[in-house]
Amino acid sequence: MWLWLIAGFGALTALAAWASVRRLRRRLEDLSQSYWELRYEYTRLRSQVAGLGPGQAPVEPEPEPAPVAFVPLASLKRDPPTS
Repeated sequence: MWLWLIAGFGALTALAAWASVRRLRRRLEDLSQSYWELRYEYTRLRSQVAGLGPGQAPVEPEPEPAPVAFVPLASLKRDPPTS
């Protein structure tokens, strides 16, 4: 009887740890994405500020690049050459 209780407790603990790891992994991915977005903005703004000299007018910001569309790899396959 005690072995079943210990095994059940271990299984519940493992499930709780697994759920916690999934949440942390998702949070880490979000933080990583935010970091790279901020890094990109910082670099872009720093280059704009560096382009300003004394007495110069502000430079117009460049337009945001268009998002890249998803292209499935299957569409890039070529038919085998016929001999």
